[in-house]
Amino acid sequence: MSYEGKVVIVTGSSAGIGAAAAKLFAQEGAKLTLTGRDVERLRQVESECERLSGVRPLVIAADVCADDAARAVVDGTAEHFGRIDVLVNNAGTSSITNILAPDYLVEYDRIMATNLRAAVVITHAALPHLVKTKGNIINVSSMGGMSPAAGIGHYCTSKAALDQFSRCVALKVAPKGVRINTINPGPVRLNIFRSICLSNEQRQANEKHLPSEFILEPEEVGNLMLYLASDKARSITGSSFVIDVGALLIGANTVMKTIWKSN
Repeated sequence: MSYEGKVVIVTGSSAGIGAAAAKLFAQEGAKLTLTGRDVERLRQVESECERLSGVRPLVIAADVCADDAARAVVDGTAEHFGRIDVLVNNAGTSSITNILAPDYLVEYDRIMATNLRAAVVITHAALPHLVKTKGNIINVSSMGGMSPAAGIGHYCTSKAALDQFSRCVALKVAPKGVRINTINPGPVRLNIFRSICLSNEQRQANEKHLPSEFILEPEEVGNLMLYLASDKARSITGSSFVIDVGALLIGANTVMKTIWKSN
């Protein structure tokens, strides 16, 4: 799959799935816009992508939760490269809380702003460019959008909404040649889980509770993304692709309790 001449935006590309995907796109010759809040890590990913592709990525340090910042990512990419072919809405976050917690609404608003609204704003800004190139969007969702978990109900809600948003927009823009799909990963080896008190040791000790007895590596999600964003997937739009080592078979709530030790 060659992405020579293609321009790809990857949000949340300083680590995890976003960083892995950016490197894979770079390896296939894509011109990249990398964006995130951690400038030091973005620069590390930038260097690796430049080594792989020979083309220096455009780096935009931004919090895409801010509407103006999200739009600036799109505008900056179009100005710098002259086109946009693929948008990867990967930026996301999570936390552990529940509806009975005193600060639940604060956390709910924070998660929805990052996981849903930011993707909506940047999609709205990018679509005119994607119509011109007959490009496509990959929204990184979660198995949590398909299966409830009490400790991350706000997160599950944000991802379910992202799935439905993606389908609705896919239906609208399909006649214009633009495709939109979601990838719904299960448990992935990510730094994000440190923020919700999940150490590598805790996860590794409990991987045997998953049907496949291991968790995903970010590169596995990136490889699926590479296919869905390519012309080989030209007939696929409005679909959700689960990649979860079988975790959906036991449900997100069970995964939270057995793998992530959530109450």
